[in-house]
Amino acid sequence: MTVYQLNGFDLPRTSREQYMAGNPVELSSLERGDLVFFAIGGDKVTHVGLYMGSGQFIHAPEKGKRIRTDSLSNRYFSRAYIGARSYL
Repeated sequence: MTVYQLNGFDLPRTSREQYMAGNPVELSSLERGDLVFFAIGGDKVTHVGLYMGSGQFIHAPEKGKRIRTDSLSNRYFSRAYIGARSYL
């Protein structure tokens, strides 16, 4: 959300609201800057990351943890992946 705000875009605050607001993007059509969404431990959106290209995304794993990059092909994230959205 902060990256978008720094570039003049206002996104909803929660990952669930962001998922509902954006334009759907197919996994095979992801572009840098798209948001990728995950349902960790259920079927509701619980986590979001910013797609960086080449199958990588940046995210804050949880409060108090360092921001990091991960791969969408990582088993944990590939199972939890539920979709992507574009706001541009």
